[in-house]
Amino acid sequence: MLGLAITFLIIAIIAGILGLSGIAAISSQIAWILFVVFLILFILSMVARALRGKSVV
Repeated sequence: MLGLAITFLIIAIIAGILGLSGIAAISSQIAWILFVVFLILFILSMVARALRGKSVV
């Protein structure tokens, strides 16, 4: 999922450079949403692992 966020971020940067503001805006929003979802899932995974008694790191 983090890979998809980075991909959409790169698409947004390239579209912004080329002047395609609509595509850049949509791609950056998708990248932001995917990053937030990744971050939430990562935190939930760490909490679940800590509750089971395994090492967090």
